[in-house]
Amino acid sequence: QVQLVESGGGLVQDGDSLRLSCAASGRTFSSYHMGWFRQAPGKEREFVAAISWSGHMTTYSDSVKGRFTISRDNTKKTVYLQMNSLKLEDTAVYYCGADREGLFTAVSGLPADYDYWGQGTQVTVSS
Repeated sequence: QVQLVESGGGLVQDGDSLRLSCAASGRTFSSYHMGWFRQAPGKEREFVAAISWSGHMTTYSDSVKGRFTISRDNTKKTVYLQMNSLKLEDTAVYYCGADREGLFTAVSGLPADYDYWGQGTQVTVSS
C-alpha cells in the first residue's frame, strides 16, 4: 500500500511556471512507475506525463510535450512535475498515480493501469 500527497498547485498567469510535487509513503516507491494526470471540470481524467520506476524513461502527452518535465527522486520518495509556459487550457486538478507493476510492465498513460492516487492539487491559469 502507498499513499500519495500532491502539493504545489496554485493560481498563476498565462506563461508562468509551477512545480508540482507528489510525496509517497511506503517502502516500495522505487519499484512503481509514476504518472501525472489532470481533470478539468466536466472532462475525463487525462494523461499528462509518466516516468518509469528507474527514472530512465519518460513519456508525455502531446499537449504538454516540450513545456512540462516529470522527474523523481527515489531517495525522497517524491515525483515532480515542472510546468513551464503554462496556458489557460492547463487549468485542472492534477493527480499523481502509482503503478505497482512497474518492474513488470511498460510505462503507461492509461489511468486504469494506476493503482494508487493522491487527492489532487488545483492548478489555475489566468490570462
